[in-house]
Amino acid sequence: MSAVAALATVAALIAPPAAFAQNDDRPPPLDTASAVKPPTTPPAQVGKLTLDRQVKWLRAAQQSGTLEQLDDAQLVALFQSLDPLALPRYIKEGPNGYPSYEFTMSRSERIHGQWPDKPDHMLVRLARDPLRIYAKWLPDGAHAGQEIIYDESKRNDEMYGHLGGIMNVMPMWTSLTGALARAQSNHQVRDLGTEYIADQYLSEGKKYAEAGLPRSMQVEVKTIDGVRVVAFTFETPTGQPQFYAKKETLGLDLRHPFFRSVESYDNDGKLFERIVFENITPKSFDDSTFDPKNKAYRF
Repeated sequence: MSAVAALATVAALIAPPAAFAQNDDRPPPLDTASAVKPPTTPPAQVGKLTLDRQVKWLRAAQQSGTLEQLDDAQLVALFQSLDPLALPRYIKEGPNGYPSYEFTMSRSERIHGQWPDKPDHMLVRLARDPLRIYAKWLPDGAHAGQEIIYDESKRNDEMYGHLGGIMNVMPMWTSLTGALARAQSNHQVRDLGTEYIADQYLSEGKKYAEAGLPRSMQVEVKTIDGVRVVAFTFETPTGQPQFYAKKETLGLDLRHPFFRSVESYDNDGKLFERIVFENITPKSFDDSTFDPKNKAYRF
């Protein structure tokens, strides 16, 4: 295989997936009870398997509960032994979230050079096909009382919301990329959800492959907000603006194929973003969930 063909193969393997793409080999939905048997290959031997078998082992270990039963040293040794493409393949094949779900998250971002005194604490309800989002800023976090609703089937470039607080400013339609949205976040409302972190991780991996750069990885086990994760720290040779961050640490959930947390650092080593997904629960929503006229909301 030529060098060009090999590079194309690597880029294809780690390219971001289409959300919930249909294929015959996709794993079952995250909320489906699994009868998957634990893998028979011992964790210490997984690194000797082929790439395809390593990915299948990870999925079987996650679905059967084997992965979360390993101790810290076993988890570190396992992920250090894997093919560099095993984790990207595992994440890409997902699923990286639920078709519709509710979650709470803690989020901090450095805006105009300033790190916030306390993080946003948010309740989010999200459904796909079409993408619809309701988000509320909870009382114990920054920007408490704000609410927004986004429905791409109605206005794909605008969201509806109010600033909340004591004044409870009149709700209005505003651009996803306008001054109001950018005043509090470097992201669009469409970036909410576990899928965004998975897509970003895969996009960054594609940049490494296309640039022919090595992707160093440090592995450790952490407990973040009561959830045990395998934390992967990646540091880029060139940093920003070629890459999203100079250094990132992502926390992999041991019970689902998605990341529960991410910390991003700039070229000076300063933390500029921290996201932690707390409770993640699959739910079905009716149209009232994404309707500003819902009496449970304060629009």
